[in-house]
Amino acid sequence: MATETLATGNNAKGYRVEAVRSGAWWAITVPALRGVFSQAKRLDQVKATAREAIAMMLDIDESNVGPIEVDVTPPAAAVDLLERFRESTTVASEATKSATEARREAAKILREAGLVTRDVGTLLGVSHQRVSQILAG
Repeated sequence: MATETLATGNNAKGYRVEAVRSGAWWAITVPALRGVFSQAKRLDQVKATAREAIAMMLDIDESNVGPIEVDVTPPAAAVDLLERFRESTTVASEATKSATEARREAAKILREAGLVTRDVGTLLGVSHQRVSQILAG
């Protein structure tokens, strides 16, 4: 994997960090800095742990370590499922957007046809108050 140094406004260098599950821990490496290894119990601890390890290796204050980008390698058994989850989430989001647009257009057309908001709500399966919100949006 190619590594890159990230630049920030304060000239501090940023680092790409790799996190791979190893037993009950996340094994952390910093490819750009040979010999920097650490571990974290949870993914939300990886950046802070890596920042501390980088600062120790370079003998600098942690605040002088630039942004850290974490590249996570999930357990192999979950890789395909995570990809399917992401794809499904995207499809669901697009379907929700399409449904929202169709509902708004239907509410508009039904109101223009002279139906009261209670009837529009009944047809759309929402309350008449929700119909007012839909039409206002």
